[in-house]
Parts: sequence; structure tokens; C-alpha cells
Amino acid sequence: MTDQADIKGGDNSFRVAADQLRSFIERVEKLEDEKALLSADIKDVYAEAKGTGYDTKAIRAIIRLRKKDQAERQEEMAVLRLYSEAIGMSIFD
Repeated sequence: MTDQADIKGGDNSFRVAADQLRSFIERVEKLEDEKALLSADIKDVYAEAKGTGYDTKAIRAIIRLRKKDQAERQEEMAVLRLYSEAIGMSIFD
């Protein structure tokens, strides 16, 4: 078996390195499997936190905010304050 394969479609003809293509596909499949395992682990941690009495929505919000730098967080809070005050809602007092 060769590591090259001819793929023909209409007038186009090109060569695909089958081993390299297979490697990419297998790497993505492996990462997808790992991602599924990590997602299950994250779900378990949230369930544990909820079982202990923590508000998982608040935890998710904090995690989302921690991913942002301070300037982004400040801008988001300023916009939230502005919008909430514009509709007569005071969420920061």
C-alpha cells in the first residue's frame, strides 16, 4: 500500500498523503474523546458544587469573568451598570 493516493474529481487531480491525512483525523478523534471526558469531569465538579450548596450559575459567571482581563471586565460592568440604570434597574447598589 502506498502513502499517496490519487483523488480525481472532474478536471482536478491532486495527490493526498494518506498517512498524513489519517494522522490528522486520528489526532482530532483522540482530542474529541479527551474533550468528552473533560466535559464529563467538569459536569461532575458542578454537580459536586451544587450538592454542597453553591449556586452553579454564579460559579459559571465567575469563571467566565476570570477568563477576561481586568479591562474587559471593567468595560462589561460599566455597560451593565449603564444599561440597568437606563431602564430604572439598580443592580449594583
